[in-house]
Amino acid sequence: MHAESVAGQEVPRLTPAEVAERRLTFADLLLARAEDDHPGLLFEDSRWTWREVVRECAARASVLSALRRPDRPFHIGVLLENVPEYIFLIGASALSGATLIGINPTRRGAELASDIRGVDCDLILTDRAGLALLDGLYTGVEADRLLLVDGAEWLTAVESASVDPLPITPEAKDPATRLLLTFTSGSTGAPKAVICTTGRLAALGAINYCSLTRADVTYNAMPLFHGNAIMACWAPSVFSGATFTMRRKFSVSGFLPDVQRFGVTFFNYVGRSLAYLLTAPESPLERDTNLRVVFGTEAAPRDRDEFERRFGVRPIESYGSSEGAVVIGVTPDSPPHSLGRAPEVMDVAIHDEDGRECPRALFDANGVLLNAGEAIGEIVNRTGAAMFEGYYRNAEATAERIDGGAYRSGDLGYRDAEGFFYFAGRSGDRIRVDSENFSAAPVERILARFPGVRLVAVYPVPDPRTGDRVMATIQMDDGADFDPAAFGRFVAEQPDLGTKWAPRIVRIATAIPVTATRKINKPVLRTESWLVEDPIYLGDGDLHYVRATPDALNSLRSEYDLYGRAPY
Repeated sequence: MHAESVAGQEVPRLTPAEVAERRLTFADLLLARAEDDHPGLLFEDSRWTWREVVRECAARASVLSALRRPDRPFHIGVLLENVPEYIFLIGASALSGATLIGINPTRRGAELASDIRGVDCDLILTDRAGLALLDGLYTGVEADRLLLVDGAEWLTAVESASVDPLPITPEAKDPATRLLLTFTSGSTGAPKAVICTTGRLAALGAINYCSLTRADVTYNAMPLFHGNAIMACWAPSVFSGATFTMRRKFSVSGFLPDVQRFGVTFFNYVGRSLAYLLTAPESPLERDTNLRVVFGTEAAPRDRDEFERRFGVRPIESYGSSEGAVVIGVTPDSPPHSLGRAPEVMDVAIHDEDGRECPRALFDANGVLLNAGEAIGEIVNRTGAAMFEGYYRNAEATAERIDGGAYRSGDLGYRDAEGFFYFAGRSGDRIRVDSENFSAAPVERILARFPGVRLVAVYPVPDPRTGDRVMATIQMDDGADFDPAAFGRFVAEQPDLGTKWAPRIVRIATAIPVTATRKINKPVLRTESWLVEDPIYLGDGDLHYVRATPDALNSLRSEYDLYGRAPY
């Protein structure tokens, strides 16, 4: 371990090699900051040095340890916005050997309750706003195990907790201890909780540090229940000693003022975040910042170009997932719309259904893929099985990702002659909106409640910029008419409809295509997309649906053309 001097204070400085060789845990990374008086956390008008951050984490570790029950999994569910308490609880879990589960607040009703029950939460920490989401739900958590972090009982317990010496349990020193469960969704409709051990999070903090130093100021506006926020921003900040700043909720209007106020040098993003930021009026202040590194996933190439023009910093792209077994990053020589290349340490390839490598993609002079049928396959890491830590209590789903020594991503792609990868969609019924994955099945079940619906199919179609849009094809009962206003009211009233689940495009078909076994033929629906003669209704963010005119559809098609994407 080396020493680093900032403002006259020398503190330990770890290297990525040391983290790997010594098999350090995330608790080790935190404790390296225990005597560091450099600013560690800035939030709104509050600030903590790293020393104070570690002390806050330690106090909560003491409280959590006192609440631990030996006959139950030490699983802590957290249902909060991006507030300092969330950060302190991640650190507390690392020091106490607990497993923290970030509960997705965009889920609703029975689906939300099922998420919590499925990961064996023994404690839930939330606030009054989160408590309202849980009202009336059976989550399997006893009433006295649901604690309000803005309540007097919790605040008193934290304030009175003894942190001398700093508490750290034997489990916290074991790299194999589960530290995080982060939710994702698969094609079955049931969310899967991805395991992240404390050793893995320490390694990710070292790997993803993007050349950060203690002089940097990182900024996170992504929700902390999402792996990107923790693995791409918080963990690298702890590893490097950079000052970590965050916003309670993502805000277009608040982004530039925050970047200037905190002196931000690094921020992370997911998917459409850059597109949203670019909706703000252009300002000469965008060039008057300290930004030097922008890191994220799934931004449209045009949005990356425009961000660079306006802010003077080129976003660095990387393809990956919470499972962590496949990483592909955009390089300076990557073609437009490509994912880039995989690092040398990963043997990433495109496999067909029989596990054979697919032929490389061939393009015509206009860039049209000529051999899609044979070139498109599943993105796999042929030596990545050992890197995948599995899904909690879901051996079947874990097995689906493993093929001998290979890790199967479940995502489709193709690879050109130069070795650059391209994304081609997701197998099964997975849908990705604003970088959140979910399945079509629960959405279909909800929409099927709408009066007069005979059949409903929900599936992804490409968004003009990035990710997916939710499309639904509905077949009404004979004699029943589709009322778009009533449908909008119905969708808005469904308590178990996730905030990203509402369809943006609705097709009313006289007959939904089915296979020979009478299953809905979704590949046909995806291919047809909204380019059909059937009535098409477009929904907005307020769940108002209107019949699309030819001009509206032409405008939508032009948006796809602008960003170089196909609508199917």
